[in-house]
This record gives sequence, structure tokens and C-alpha cells, in this order.
Amino acid sequence: MNFNFKRYFSHQAGFTLIEIMVGLVIGMLVAMVIVQVLSIFEGQKRATTGTADAQTNGTIALYNIGRELQIAGYPLMPSGTAGTPDSPLECTTVTYGATGITSISPVSITDGVAGANPASDTITLRYGNSQSGGVPTTIGALVGNAATVSSNFGCALGDITLVNSGITCALSSATAVTGTAAPMSVTLQNTTGATIGGNLACLGQWLEVTYAVNAATGNLERTVLTGGATTTAPVVAGVVNLQAQYGISASPSSNQIVRWVEPTGAWAAPITVVANRNLIKAIRVAVITRNTKIEPSAVTTACSSTSTVSPTGLCAWQGVPVGGAITTASPAPVIDLSPGNANWGRYHYRVFETILPLRNMIWSKDTL
Repeated sequence: MNFNFKRYFSHQAGFTLIEIMVGLVIGMLVAMVIVQVLSIFEGQKRATTGTADAQTNGTIALYNIGRELQIAGYPLMPSGTAGTPDSPLECTTVTYGATGITSISPVSITDGVAGANPASDTITLRYGNSQSGGVPTTIGALVGNAATVSSNFGCALGDITLVNSGITCALSSATAVTGTAAPMSVTLQNTTGATIGGNLACLGQWLEVTYAVNAATGNLERTVLTGGATTTAPVVAGVVNLQAQYGISASPSSNQIVRWVEPTGAWAAPITVVANRNLIKAIRVAVITRNTKIEPSAVTTACSSTSTVSPTGLCAWQGVPVGGAITTASPAPVIDLSPGNANWGRYHYRVFETILPLRNMIWSKDTL
């Protein structure tokens, strides 16, 4: 049989080695372009998502702090006469008894330690949850631990009680409440400082709430001290710094802010001078959140100035110059994120700032 191999192979078709190699190179280039485009879009998505998360976290953090700051000092009843030391906020001597309470100051700020990680402020606020609003009643008699009153104004078993006698206050707790008509009796766990003629008020459960940034977890945490027991829980993630200042008036009987002060010197916690404490009528707060995406190079710089208007960089707010009601220039606090993070400038940040009036201090002005 005569088989023509030359004719058979002449009809075969295909790619040469060079064509295959060219095709592989083109395919690799296309794959590289696709990967690069996907990488760019992924970076943009992470930046957008991180910015949205930072905005959400900052909003939630500021809302939580503001919500509780509005009730700081409740129910220290704004009762009494101006110029007469007869209000709980005018007590210069306080006996805390066996309550586990360490202060009745409505709010205090602890300044962040320079060079610490984070160099962030801590805000502590205090309030009760009395259903009666802390309305006081006069003690008519004191037999043993039982205080006789004309009305207990909603005192309940286990309530923290406060006896106010001029500039002297004493805290205890109600171990028994008896009677439905005058005279009634409230039995106190501890009668140290309780006197006949003193004003007795029930504060309900007294809470000391602290907001602070945990550098290890990146969370804003809320710590509650009540009844001698402490619990800590995260509020929101992504908060890297917290800054606050006191807004103070010229006198306790005024509600007009004349300057903003850092919690240092005479304003460092705890504020031992009651007259100074009663000047505090508002708190200015800045919550700083961070986008989790780190950039290739620095995108954020330190604040250019804490004392001038329109500063640039990472600032809590602009400095408040003298003018109008402001009698003393008030520099803004410094935000320092460098301790513990040399790459802090390679992140984007959001700053959420607001002024929160202390309602219970404002309502008390006519009694101070």
C-alpha cells in the first residue's frame, strides 16, 4: 500500500512554540492588570468601609457619653436659698458611711498622661436613679438608726440616702422603710452625720460611670461602680482618643460660660474646692476614631495650633479666643497619638466634638 506521508502532514495545523509563548506573556499581562485593578478597588472599598465604620463608631461613642452626661448630678435636688449653704452641692464635708461611694461630684475629668498610650482623658460622671427625684424631707426625730420623717417621698429599701445639714452631708442606705402616713420611718444603715432637723433625701441606686479608651483593645469602655462592685464593658470599637474640658462660669449662680479649662492644676480630679466644682456648667468632648486601613505614606499631621482659629491637622477643636462672654483665652486640648504607634500618621481619623450642658448644675444655680 502506497501511503503519502508528506501529503498527510501538509494538512496539519497548530501554534508554533513562539506563538504559544507570546500568548502566555499576553495572558500574564492581562492577569497582572486584572489583579492590579482588583487590588485598587479593594483598597478603595476598605477605605470607604473604614471611613463609614469610623463615623458610625464616633457617633455612637459621642451619643453614649452625651446621654449620661445630661443626667450627671441627678437627683442632688436643687433646693435651698442662694447664699445659704443648704444644698447637697454646697457640702464641704461629706461622710460616705458604708456605701462604697467615694464622691457626689456630678462629673470629673482625669487628664491624660503625656507620653502614655493613649494620652487620653477619662470622664467620670455620677448620678442616682431615684424615682422621687431626691426631694428632701426634714428629720423630726432620730431613735437608734430610725429617722422619723413626715413623708418618705418614695424612699425604697436599699436606696442610698443623703442627709444634708448645712455644709455637712452624710450618706447611708435605707435598710427599712415603714409607715404609709405621717409620721413615717426610714432606718439608716449608718447614722454618722445624721441629725435632727437635717434634710433626708433618697437618691436611689448611686452610679459612678467612667468612660475611658483601652489602648490594648482600641475600645471605648464604660466602667460602672455601684454598691462597691465594678463592671467594665466595651461601648464601641475604633476609638483611639478622648479629650474633654470644663466649661466654667464666673460664679456658681451664673450659667454663662466664660472660659474652657483643662483638668489640671486647680481643676485636676478630684476638685477639692466646692466653689470651683460648682462653677462647672458644661463639658466639651472630642471623640477621635480611626480608619483601620493603613496608608503607604503619612496622610495625617499633628494639629498646627491649639490656640488659633482654623488650625490644620488632627485637632480636637480650634482654640477659643477672648471675646463676647469669654474672658480668658482657652486653648484646645492636645491630641497625641504617637506614643506606642510610630505609624499613627499613616491612618485617616475622624473627630466628633460637641458641648454638653450639665442640666442638674444649671438648674441648681439659684440655690448656690
